[in-house]
Amino acid sequence: MKRNNIHHHDDEEPQIDEDDHQVMNQNNHGEEEEDVNDNHYDYDDGFLTDGGDDDEDEPMQHSDEDHEDDFNLHEDDYQLLQENEKNLQKKFKRLKKKSDDDYDELNDFIVDEDDGVRNVIIKKRKYMQGSDSKAFHDVFGDPEEMLKLREKDLASRIEDEVEPPLLSERDVQIRKLDVPERIQLFEEATEIDEINIEEESNWIHAQLVHEEAVPEKDDISRFLELYHVHKLDIPFIAMYRKEQCRSLLDDDDDNPETTKWHKVLWMIHDLDRKWLLLRKRKTSLLGYFKKQTSLLHHQNVFESAIKSLEAAETEREVDDVDSKFSLCFPVGEGQYKRPNRTSQYSVCVKSGLREVVSKFGYSAEKLGRALSLEEILVDEMEDAKETPEETALSYVCAMFGDSQAVLKGARHMAAVEISCDPLIKKYVRTIYMENAVVSTRPTQDGNVVMDNSYHRFSGVKWLREKPLNKFEGVTQWLLIQKAEEEKLLQVIFKLPESCMNRLIRDFSEHYLSNGVSKYAQLWNEQRRLILEDAVHGFLLPAMEKEARLFLTSRAKSLLLSDYGQVLWNKASSGPYRKEDDDVPRVLACCWGPGNPQTTFAMLDASGELLDVLYTRYIGSRDEEDRKRKKDDYRGLSKFIKEHQPDVVALGAVNMSCVRLKDDIYEVIFEIMEEMLEGMLTFDLPLVYADESLPRQYENSGISSEQLPGQPGIVRRAVAIGRYLQNPLAMIATLCGPGKEVLSWKLHSLQDLLEPDERYKMVEQVMVDVTNQVGINVNFSARHEWSFSPLQFVSGLGPRKASLLQRSLVRAGSVFSRKELMINHGLGEKVFTNAAGFLRISRTELACNSNRDMDLLDDTRIHPESYRLAQELEKDVYDQDPDLSASLRRIDIDEYLRCKKQENKKETYVDITRELTCGFQDYRSRFKEISQDEEFNMISGETIGEGRIVEATVKRVTSGKAICVLDCGLKGILMKEDYSDDDGKDILDLSNKLCEGDVLTCKIRGVQKNRYFVFLSCKESEMKLKRNVGEVDDYYYHEYEDQNSVVSEKKKTVKAKNQFKHRMIVHPRFQNITAEEARVYLSDKNNGESIIRPSSRGCNYLTLMIKIFDNVYVHKEIFEGEKEKVSLQSIGKTLKIGDETFEDIDEVMYRYVDPFVVHLMTMLSYRKFRNGTKSEIDSLLRSEKEQTPTMVVYCFGVSLEYPGSFVLSYVRSANPHHEYIGLSPKGFKFRKRMFGDVDKLVSYFKRHIKADPELY
Repeated sequence: MKRNNIHHHDDEEPQIDEDDHQVMNQNNHGEEEEDVNDNHYDYDDGFLTDGGDDDEDEPMQHSDEDHEDDFNLHEDDYQLLQENEKNLQKKFKRLKKKSDDDYDELNDFIVDEDDGVRNVIIKKRKYMQGSDSKAFHDVFGDPEEMLKLREKDLASRIEDEVEPPLLSERDVQIRKLDVPERIQLFEEATEIDEINIEEESNWIHAQLVHEEAVPEKDDISRFLELYHVHKLDIPFIAMYRKEQCRSLLDDDDDNPETTKWHKVLWMIHDLDRKWLLLRKRKTSLLGYFKKQTSLLHHQNVFESAIKSLEAAETEREVDDVDSKFSLCFPVGEGQYKRPNRTSQYSVCVKSGLREVVSKFGYSAEKLGRALSLEEILVDEMEDAKETPEETALSYVCAMFGDSQAVLKGARHMAAVEISCDPLIKKYVRTIYMENAVVSTRPTQDGNVVMDNSYHRFSGVKWLREKPLNKFEGVTQWLLIQKAEEEKLLQVIFKLPESCMNRLIRDFSEHYLSNGVSKYAQLWNEQRRLILEDAVHGFLLPAMEKEARLFLTSRAKSLLLSDYGQVLWNKASSGPYRKEDDDVPRVLACCWGPGNPQTTFAMLDASGELLDVLYTRYIGSRDEEDRKRKKDDYRGLSKFIKEHQPDVVALGAVNMSCVRLKDDIYEVIFEIMEEMLEGMLTFDLPLVYADESLPRQYENSGISSEQLPGQPGIVRRAVAIGRYLQNPLAMIATLCGPGKEVLSWKLHSLQDLLEPDERYKMVEQVMVDVTNQVGINVNFSARHEWSFSPLQFVSGLGPRKASLLQRSLVRAGSVFSRKELMINHGLGEKVFTNAAGFLRISRTELACNSNRDMDLLDDTRIHPESYRLAQELEKDVYDQDPDLSASLRRIDIDEYLRCKKQENKKETYVDITRELTCGFQDYRSRFKEISQDEEFNMISGETIGEGRIVEATVKRVTSGKAICVLDCGLKGILMKEDYSDDDGKDILDLSNKLCEGDVLTCKIRGVQKNRYFVFLSCKESEMKLKRNVGEVDDYYYHEYEDQNSVVSEKKKTVKAKNQFKHRMIVHPRFQNITAEEARVYLSDKNNGESIIRPSSRGCNYLTLMIKIFDNVYVHKEIFEGEKEKVSLQSIGKTLKIGDETFEDIDEVMYRYVDPFVVHLMTMLSYRKFRNGTKSEIDSLLRSEKEQTPTMVVYCFGVSLEYPGSFVLSYVRSANPHHEYIGLSPKGFKFRKRMFGDVDKLVSYFKRHIKADPELY
C-alpha cells in the first residue's frame, strides 16, 4: 500500500531535451510569421511546401489574398490554440527564441500544435505510511498557503489557455458583436423581416398540426420575433418571456419546481432552420430561373415553374421543380447541374426527336394535371395516320440509325419527362408512401452472423411486407439500414400488386388512346412501353430512394430524442447531498487488477484532489493475501479517519467490486465500533458509481490538463467523485473541443447516428439544464473544473465564454452582475441574455470585503425585474415583517389585480419563488443506481434468460454444479437441468462433471441481487429459440424455421471443427469462434478486446481487438512451456511477436492497454476522418479546392490492412496514401517508430517531399 499527497511546486522547471529545443524553435519561428502575415490557412492545418507533386512539377505560389475561414472552433482549432499557447508561451518562456535572421528549414509551411511539447516531467513527492500531519507540515509547509499559491497558478494557467492570440478574424468578430453567439452561428447571413416571420410561423404551425399539443400560431410568431429581431436566446425566452409564448412551454404540470426540457421551443428552432434553408434555396433558384435567356421562348414553362416553386413547401417539392426546370433548360456547368439520367435525354433532344415525342399524344404536363385532377382532358386524342415505324423513318440520323432506334430514343424522352413532372411525382409519391411495403431476408453471411436471438439485427432479419407507415415510432429502420450496409440483409421495397395495377390503370386511362384503329393500337403499344419505362425505370426507383430517406430521417429523429432523454436524465440529475444539503467530501474508489492497484482518491467539497491511497490486497479473496489485507485495512481506516469523507463512491466494473465493497464496509464497521466505544457517532454511506463517463474523462486531454502528472486511475477516481458532487459540470467537461462526450455510451443504437447529429442534441440538452441550474461565478473562478458549463449559458458560446472565463479568473471575485458588463466585456445584449443565469454568491472573499452586494444577484431574478422584486418585497414586508412566510401566503392573483399587472403572472410567480429561496436546485434528487443497473455494470454485458454462455465448473456435488461465467458471475447447474432425462438416470452429478470442465449452457434464470444465474444444458432447451424483447408483427417465423433446419447440420459440424474448448478462466477469455467474437465486439467500444481459442490448435490463442466499426485486428499468441498432460490449459509463457509474457494479465497491461491508448489517440486526433479511401480522397480534394496553396492531409482507418492507419494527403492534385503501423510502442511510419501522433505529423511535414517508395 502506498499513499501520495497532492502538492504543487511553482519552482519546478520542466525538463526539455534537444529535440524539444529544435521543435520549439520551429514553432516559435512559425509564430513570428503569423504576426507578419495573418492570412495563412492554419486552422484547417494545411501547410505550404515549395514544390509540387511527383507527377506535377509546377511549383506552388503563396497566395497574397486573404483566406476567409469558416471557423466554428472545432477540435482542430481548440487544440491548436490551447496546446500551442500553453506549451510554448508558458512552459518555454525562459528559452531564448531564434533571431529573425536565423534560417529555418520549416519556414515555408505552417506548423500547428505538432511541435508543442506535452511530455513535461512532473515531480511527485511521497511520504511513508505513518507520517503524521506535523511531519508533513515540516516538510512541505502550510497547506493553506500552498492552496493559495495553487489558485494563483491556476489563474495564470487558465488565462494562458483561454486567450490564445491565434484566433481568426471571424472569431474575434463573433466575440465582439453584441449578439448571442449561438444566434450568430444560426442566422449567419440570413435576414428576417416581419412578413417573413408571419409567413414562416404559418409554415411552422402547419408542420406541428399533428402534434399532441399544437402550439398557438401567435406564440410561434412572437418566439421568432424574440429570437431573430430582439436577439434573445432560447433559455432566456423560456425563463423570462413566458407570458409571450405560454403554449410553447410545458409549465402547466403539477410540479413547477423541477427542471424542464423545452422540447417544443427546440422543435420550433429546428423547423426555423429548415424554413430558412428552404427559403434560401427557393430564392436562389428563382434568381437562377430568371437569368435564363432561353425562357423568353418558353414563357408557359417559366410561369409553371415559378408557380410550382412558390407553392413548394418541402425540400422534395423544390427538388421536383428543379428537376423539371433542369430538364427543360439543361446546363452543363454551374451550381445547378442536370441529373445524370438526362444525358441520354439531351442527346435525343439534340437529334431532333422532340417531334416524335409529340406524336405519342398528351404531354407530361397534361398527364400530370389530369392525374392530380387539376384538368379534365375532354379532347379526344388524335392518333397519327401512319405507323410509329413510318413516322420514325423521317428522323433517322447518325445517332439513331434506324426507326427502332428512333422510337427507343423518343420513348426514353417521353418517359423521362413523365418521371420529372412535379404533379406526376406528387401523385405517385402519395400512393407509394401510403402503400409501399418492406421485406427483409438475411444474406448467406447474415445467416451465420445473426443466428443468435441476442444479436442486434436478429429482430429484423425476416420481415415480410411491413408497410412504411408501420415503421412510425420505432428505430427499427436504422437497424435494417445498418445490416444492409454490412451486407447481412437484403431489403426489398415494393408496391402491392393491387396498388401497382391501380397506378398503371390510372396512367393508362389518361395516356392511352381510346381509338380502335390499327394505327391507334400500334401507337398505344408505344405508349404502354413509355409508361412501363417511366414507372419501373424512373418513378419507382426514385420513390424507393425517397422512402429510404424519409424512414431514415424519421427514425433518426426518434433515436435522437431517445438519446437526448438519456442524457437529460443524467445531466438533470441532482448531486449527492448530505443531510444538511451541503456538498459532500467524497472518497472515490476505483478497482485495480494490481497494475494499477485499487485506488482511493479524496476530494474536498470543492471537488479538488486532496490525497491518494493505493491498496494492493483489499478486495482479494486469495487465502495467501488475508494477512497482507489487514495492512490495507489499517491504511484505509487511517485514511478515512484523517480526511473524514461524507460518502464513499465505488466504481462498479466487475465482480471484484462486489468483494471490494464488502471489504470497505468491513473497514467502516470497524471505525463505527471504535467510535461507539468513545460515545461518538459515525456514519459513512457507500454508493456504487457508474465508471462509463469517468473512463472517458480519464482518456481525455482535459483530464491531463486539470490533473497534470496524475495516473489514469486517479483521474478516473476524481471524475467519479466530481460526478457525485456535480453531474452537470462533469458532463460539460467532456463537451470541449475534443467532444469526448460523444464516446460516452448512452444508447445501444447511438452509433447509428452521426457525431454531429448527436452533438447537436448534446448541446440542446446541456443548454437547457445549465441555464436552469445556473453558474456560481465566484466558485467557478476558483475551481477550474466547475467552469465547464459556462459555454452553454444563454447568450454565450465557446468563444464568448472563454473570454469571460479569462476575465473572471483574473479578477478572482465578482461583487455584482453589473460588473459583468462594466468590467468583464459583456455587451448589453449578451448581458441581458446571460445575467439571470450567472449567480453572484457571497463567497468568503466577498463577505470579508467592504463592498456592498445586491442580494438579488444571488437569485434567478433578472436585473430587468429588480424593481418589481423590490416593490413586491416592500409591499409584503409592510404587511408582515416575516418576509419568507408572507411570500408563501401571498395571493399572487389578487396582488397583480391591484397592481394592474395581470399579464405578468409568470414573472411574479418566479420572483416570489426566488425571494423565498434564491437559486434553489430544481434538479431531481440523487438516486443510487438501481439493482438492474448495478447488475449490468458488474456483469459487464447483457445477461438474460435464453442467452447462450460458456461456464467453467468450479465445484460439483451430487445434485448440482457450481460454475463461473466468463464475466465472473456464478452459475448453478442443477442435476435435473443437465440432460433431458430430468436426472432420472443420473444419481450423482459428480460422475458426469469434474472441476475445470467447460460447458456450453443456456441461462434459464437470473438472480440479480445475488449475482448468480441458473443454467441448463438440456439439448431441448438449447435448441429452443427464445425471443428477446417484443417480436415484430411482421416477423415471419416460417422463413426462419425453414432456414434453420437447412443450415443446422452444416453449422453444427462447422462449429465442432473450428476450435477446441480451452480450460482457461480469465475475464478476457471466451471459448467462442472468430465470427462469434466479432459479433460480441460489434456493439462494444473501439479498443475493446477478447482472447479466444485459435484455429491453429492448443498451442495458440488469438487476441482480437476492435479497431473501428467492422474493423478488427487479430494477434496470434503462442503458448510456451505447456504441460503435455494438460494441453487444454494455458502455457506458462505467452508470446506475441518478439514479446514474451507470463500470463494473460501481463498481456493486457503490457500489450493491449498501450496498444489501445495509441489507438484511441489516433481515433480522437483532430485530423482523423471516418470513411473509405475514396470518400476521404473526395474530402481532401474538396479541401484542396478551397485552399489550393496548402497541402491537405488526414488520417483514416485502413480497411485493407486491419490494425493500420492510412495517411492520405494532396500536394497538388492527386491524393497519395501511406500506411502507418500500430503497436504498443506507438506508430510506425516510414520505418520509424513515433510515440505520439504529433511527432509523426511533424516528421511527415518536414519530409513531405521524400519518396515514400524508399521506405
